[in-house]
Amino acid sequence: MSEQKSRRLYDGYAVLSMGFRPFFLAGALWAFVAIMFWLPQYFGEFSFTTVFQPLDWHAHEAIFGYAAAVVAGFLLTAVPNWTGGLPVQGKPLVGLLVLWVAGRAAIAFSARTGWALAAIVDCAFLAALAFAMAREIVAGKNWRNLKTLVLVGLLLAANIVFHVEAHLTGSADYGRRFGVAALVALIVLIGGRVIPSFTHNLLARRGSKVLPQKFGRFDQIAVVASGIALALWVLAPENRIIGLLLIAAGAIHVARLARWAGARAADDALVLILHIAYLFVPIGFFLSGLAALTPAVAISAGIHAWAVGAVGTMTLAMMTRASLGHTGQALRAGRGTKFIYAAVLLAAVTRIWAALSPGWSFVLLHVAGFAWASAFLGFIFAYGRDLLRPRRF
Repeated sequence: MSEQKSRRLYDGYAVLSMGFRPFFLAGALWAFVAIMFWLPQYFGEFSFTTVFQPLDWHAHEAIFGYAAAVVAGFLLTAVPNWTGGLPVQGKPLVGLLVLWVAGRAAIAFSARTGWALAAIVDCAFLAALAFAMAREIVAGKNWRNLKTLVLVGLLLAANIVFHVEAHLTGSADYGRRFGVAALVALIVLIGGRVIPSFTHNLLARRGSKVLPQKFGRFDQIAVVASGIALALWVLAPENRIIGLLLIAAGAIHVARLARWAGARAADDALVLILHIAYLFVPIGFFLSGLAALTPAVAISAGIHAWAVGAVGTMTLAMMTRASLGHTGQALRAGRGTKFIYAAVLLAAVTRIWAALSPGWSFVLLHVAGFAWASAFLGFIFAYGRDLLRPRRF
């Protein structure tokens, strides 16, 4: 069903008309709030009444709080376009949002409610999202998008592992890596679809003779190679053989990115930022591989290349682009949008730098934290009003 027809059938609040509206806003707000809580936690100045140790709380809320919200907003908007069905809107969308908010509260006060109840409440959101997606995909018989549903299922499985591992061992090392790996796999899969597509559309309008190469055997190799490398990394991040596999996967993704003709779209910020975001995928593979080969490279460098660089930048790139397109605005990055991109890239670079240069970590962590906060606060200021009101046309 077309988005225009869907709007005609819906007469409720604009913010509840499509999934990207409330979840992009909620995710951006939580990304800002969570980092403001994290910095004083990291330096021992504040603590939640949570069963998680501070590092686990930070990782969990970045992966299963912020990122899960943005993934939900994107998929709840994209799946109806893929299947031709009606989007989740109105009361059902409120229900999903309430589940997500309840998860954040359950985690924050889990020391009082108990880990099991907090885990059930928190995991309920991703389970409900997977159910909503499955229903639409099955109803529309859009079987090729089942792989996206599988990745949401992996994110849910990672969340379950996170809770159980933290309860049994006091730390969620496997759960953290599993969650990051699931998000990277999502970027590899969906990014491999949208980045060359958006780049192709731009270059074709300009009459360019050089266009991104279509999805083919090489892309299949890249997806499989990254999946194997990520799965092994989750299990044994310090294994030297796995380190070499990670570096090889990184090289494959550099080649994959080069096939998408990003340099020819360098003057279009909305397209360029997608290519830059994807570049952090191989950077994460390289740094994670080097961390397995030498103690000079901290494991956290690769994790933050993926989490802040790839996930943070890619989600903001998709949030800004989708918000412009679905609210009836021109697909053009204004100064506010360019500020958002610059801020999140600064956050990514300085956070990786902090992991590689422990002596400068105090300054660099603060720069990274405030740059991250500025990016998401900037998104709220630049796009919040349009996400709350009806589409312009």
